[in-house]
Amino acid sequence: MELFISITASLAILSVAVIFGTDVLSAVVLRSVYADVDDRTLVQTVGRGHYYGDRRLPVVGILGVVLSAATAVLAIVAGSILAGAFAAAALIMLLVWLVLFARISKPINKALTAAALADSVPDDARALHNRWESIIDVRSVLQGLAVALLCATLVAL
Repeated sequence: MELFISITASLAILSVAVIFGTDVLSAVVLRSVYADVDDRTLVQTVGRGHYYGDRRLPVVGILGVVLSAATAVLAIVAGSILAGAFAAAALIMLLVWLVLFARISKPINKALTAAALADSVPDDARALHNRWESIIDVRSVLQGLAVALLCATLVAL
């Protein structure tokens, strides 16, 4: 059973790390890039980035959540309560991230994607993007904590 828990935890770490890296890149690098461009360039780059990201990254994000849940359940069933608690805590971080993404980021992604594809610049483009960026640090921390907790899961086995 420990082997199965290790496999699900390892795969969860890999999946969560993809989203973590994406969020950290946005927070640390892209925030500065977007601050230095005009609104049309902002809408085109951010909108098209979300167009592709929103189509390609959900599979990885969903896998991270599902594998974290599986790790928690397997660990608890196997009697490794500490490992199960770490994995469950990671799952909670991911679920909080999902709520933030669904309520704040996703609607902005859709608006900026639609504008980019229509080759238009909404009057509130910069405000929309600033709202999106307002939670990127929190999103990064949540994903980072999930990765750390899943690593702790492996140590606790």
